[in-house]
Amino acid sequence: MTTRLSLANLDAIGKTAAVPAYDRSELKAGILHFGVGNFHRAHQAVYLDDLFNSGRDHDWAIIGAGVLPSDEAMRAKLEAQDFLTTVVEQDNHRSAARITGPMIGYLKPGDTEAIVAQLASPAIRIVSLTITEGGYFIDPASGVFNPAHPQIVADSRNPDAPKTVFGLIVAGLKARRDQGIAPFTVMSCDNIPGNGEVTHAAVRGLARLVDPELADWIDANVAFPNAMVDRITPATGEREIGIVASEYGIEDNWPVFCEEFKQWVLEDRFPAGRPALETVGVQFVADVAPYEHMKIRILNGGHAAIAYPAALLDIHFVHEAMEDATIRAFLARLEQEEIIPVVPPVPGVDINAYFAEIETRLLNPKIADTIPRLAQDGSNRQPKFILPTTADRLRRGEDVIGLALVSALWCRYFAGTTDSGTRIDFNDASADRLHAAAVKAKDDPSAFLALSDIFGDVAQSQLFRKRFAQALHMLWSRGTRTTLQVYLDGKLGE
Repeated sequence: MTTRLSLANLDAIGKTAAVPAYDRSELKAGILHFGVGNFHRAHQAVYLDDLFNSGRDHDWAIIGAGVLPSDEAMRAKLEAQDFLTTVVEQDNHRSAARITGPMIGYLKPGDTEAIVAQLASPAIRIVSLTITEGGYFIDPASGVFNPAHPQIVADSRNPDAPKTVFGLIVAGLKARRDQGIAPFTVMSCDNIPGNGEVTHAAVRGLARLVDPELADWIDANVAFPNAMVDRITPATGEREIGIVASEYGIEDNWPVFCEEFKQWVLEDRFPAGRPALETVGVQFVADVAPYEHMKIRILNGGHAAIAYPAALLDIHFVHEAMEDATIRAFLARLEQEEIIPVVPPVPGVDINAYFAEIETRLLNPKIADTIPRLAQDGSNRQPKFILPTTADRLRRGEDVIGLALVSALWCRYFAGTTDSGTRIDFNDASADRLHAAAVKAKDDPSAFLALSDIFGDVAQSQLFRKRFAQALHMLWSRGTRTTLQVYLDGKLGE
């Protein structure tokens, strides 16, 4: 027997899961959040739930918002359960469920008037975002905001009816400026190097197309703190819904599963105020960049490194990939020889110990994180997680045998079949052109490197081109496992 998740049923649910210790009716909105997905509900929302449970800052509750048609499904499911979420935290030896309740509303996607009105409310002092790496209109090769993107151009021509997150933010800031209301802080929680600067560039760039004076006002008055966020959070499927029902007796429309580990490092730049998140484990620092480099290059880069060999070997779960001795050794050698040596020092952190902890996290079988999730959206993730390290090593005159192999594995993956001949289902906005280039690259490796918006200057390096071609040729002629072993034997570059 299960109990439907709702405010009215919290007493019954409290027998199997931790429930909020605060009165939801006392919460007031202080944050508007774009992108209410699993990561947000396992990360930012959990920190706020901890804060509210401590009895503090109940005027910092969340109002959700979205811009995509798919956001309506999440909104409807959460509304049906009073915007509560079951979060199941799992490490290798323990699992526990909790009900979180910091979200008190969710604006309908497409209701521009309501969203802009909420953005203009003086009560909203932070606007936060988890819109994925691909949502910032960045040119992949240059890493710079692209003002010519069709969606940005459309918003610049219709500033009163924006369709993008940034168009809505610009409209909200304009309303506040015109009404003499202090601006909110814009806080990205996405895995992007310099996510605060990237967000600033997108907001300012669109504003400048609409109203240059507004852009100047934004530059002078709006804060965009950088952040580093970390918590492995897989997608929710029937498996997760079933576990919550069978093990905890809770009927939740969209529960979230995540690892027990979580981390949030933030620059302390919040002119309009902020919740006391330092009391629940958030680390406030003057400069996030060292933490960000470490996490994005070692963890996210590691994810990208194991995703494609695992997929080509028909491995479905991340922990199964890490249990494969060849893949785990490949990751360790790549990290220790090519990635970690170009990661700048991080105050108070032993980077080798940090990687060792990541290995333990990736081995967690209870998370059931999937290889298809890690492999998705490579056209946005490779230029952020892998290629910057490649470029750094090339600038230093150092070899890139392992990193070029990662790029070659990505190319081989996009040819469309695993080593066993199984068809691969892509999840990438650029899938068609990646597939076409990867098929051509079987005979002409330069065809894949011709994707200049992704590879940029890295593809101009003769050393990288040579290493990429060597790796891709071996992947096609001898298969993934043998190629990895040749790399581990130190013979791939010979």
